[in-house]
Amino acid sequence: MSMEAWMTLGVVFALFVALVKNIGPPDLLFMGATSLFALLGVITPKEAFAGFSNAGMLTVAVLFVVVAALRETGVLDFIGHHVLGRARSEKAVLLRLSGVILPMSAFLNNTPIVAMFVPVVIEWSRRNKVSPSKLLIPLSYLAILGGTCTLIGTSTNLVVNGLMVDSGIRGMSLFEIGKVGLPYAIIGVAYLLLVGRKMLPERKELLEQLGDSRKEYMTEMFVQPTSRLVGQTVEQAGLRQLPGLFLIEIERSGSVIAPVGPDDVILASDRLVFTGIVSSIIELEKIPGLIPAAEEEATPFTALEKHRRMCEAVISESSPLVGKTIRDADFRATYGAAVVAVHRGGKRVEKKIGDIELHPGDTLLMQVRPHFSRAYRHDPAFYLISDVEDWRPIRRERAWIAVILFAVLITLMTSGIVDTAVAATAIAFLMVACGCISSGDARRSIEWQVLVTIAAAFGVGAALENSGAATAVAQLLVESTQVWGPVAALAVIYLIGSLMTEVITNNAAAVLIFPFCLETARLYDVDPRPFLMALVLSASASFMTPIGYQTNMMVYGPGGYRFGDFVKIGTPLNFVLWITAVILIPIFWPFSG
Repeated sequence: MSMEAWMTLGVVFALFVALVKNIGPPDLLFMGATSLFALLGVITPKEAFAGFSNAGMLTVAVLFVVVAALRETGVLDFIGHHVLGRARSEKAVLLRLSGVILPMSAFLNNTPIVAMFVPVVIEWSRRNKVSPSKLLIPLSYLAILGGTCTLIGTSTNLVVNGLMVDSGIRGMSLFEIGKVGLPYAIIGVAYLLLVGRKMLPERKELLEQLGDSRKEYMTEMFVQPTSRLVGQTVEQAGLRQLPGLFLIEIERSGSVIAPVGPDDVILASDRLVFTGIVSSIIELEKIPGLIPAAEEEATPFTALEKHRRMCEAVISESSPLVGKTIRDADFRATYGAAVVAVHRGGKRVEKKIGDIELHPGDTLLMQVRPHFSRAYRHDPAFYLISDVEDWRPIRRERAWIAVILFAVLITLMTSGIVDTAVAATAIAFLMVACGCISSGDARRSIEWQVLVTIAAAFGVGAALENSGAATAVAQLLVESTQVWGPVAALAVIYLIGSLMTEVITNNAAAVLIFPFCLETARLYDVDPRPFLMALVLSASASFMTPIGYQTNMMVYGPGGYRFGDFVKIGTPLNFVLWITAVILIPIFWPFSG
């Protein structure tokens, strides 16, 4: 190897160690490595920044907006909270999650899907006395497996596809990777249901933490005449399965129905009194036609609908509100706020919201104008004001538009009429233009660190190619596997990819290994496609560590897991999928081309 090749491998090795040891953020490390290669003349400035105009990277960016629009219109929440239904066992939950998360993650970014389902799974666990540690690792693994079924299932697929196009290789169609990805995912699900489920830890202490330690509010909701709940029983309306909530009573025309039975019918203008935690009350507000009965007239914010916020405020000892009822305090006129729920030291307040007399230390959950926290943070009426970050007004009236636009996107990608990047960009623009998501939220939904990491990694890949390092390593790989042929080389590439993605990001692993795939195919004089498909699958196969993939990190804390839990469950799964890929890839993508 030339001195330049050795130098390039040295920089790449140092980059790899820095990523593993978490010395700095991945985007900064890759930008630094790419800049260094440009300064040393290994790559040109144009090659250093080529990744920022790569179609695969740009497609990843606009798909963040598309998924955010589906979340903002309530489409993802609707799906998420109707999945578990009446499931009563962890096996039933896993089956339901498999049936929904696999197809969802095949077309949507994995991160928001897992973020949406984590609280749903935790609440189900709390109600059914099952430790969340029995369910959250499978949740992450299902999202990863679903991403291997389509071109847009994960950013890694799009990044490799962009590299293929740039290298003059025909890009992947929407469902091409699914030829192996679908059986690959099915085998993964079978492993989780038959073997992995028995290996999952049961963290009893985590279950205890989900018990009675969380702050519960009392809230009152008004049933509008247009609500879908009208005419349904409590059971049919799903109000007995709401996680973290209990329906205490129904007030109807001056009379009270308590306790509430599953066969009690809900009528228009009913007031439903619940007790529950903040996150559950937020979910309650997402039911169309059910609004906070914070004031006697039960009128919600209208002109401010898209700009409302939710915040918690504690009543101070010297507050002028002490001794007044919520109705007399006239929060709407005084503070531009509406009280949604009240918490009082763990005690249930046996009154309607409007009739509750405020005491020092009462915590109020309120819908407020955007600048409420800043305007009243130092007001003597309140001890503490904090925004409820997870709450946002749902654009329900735009949900049908978001669904139609997403269906159009899938149709365009499937048919191939329009380039994938162009189709995704057009749909993202229409999501904003049609009011499914604001332009500000669209910008905030883009994960810039991910994009910069991907773009900068292209420069590192170019350096490996230009310096001859990729060729040298590929020659070594070919020489060591020549006795067994290209299938052995494919097995080694998959193994290297799956191990690298456990310690660095999946996109980075894909970009680093890509040039080795091309050189190995050239030296064997075979079609590079089988090696590239192995790379796509292996770069997403991050099951053995929590640090290799973002969804694993998302469940690591909430599940109370230890590092060894992922090693124990993920290692056999990685091995099974490795064998599956090595057998199936040459069948669907022969080396002869």
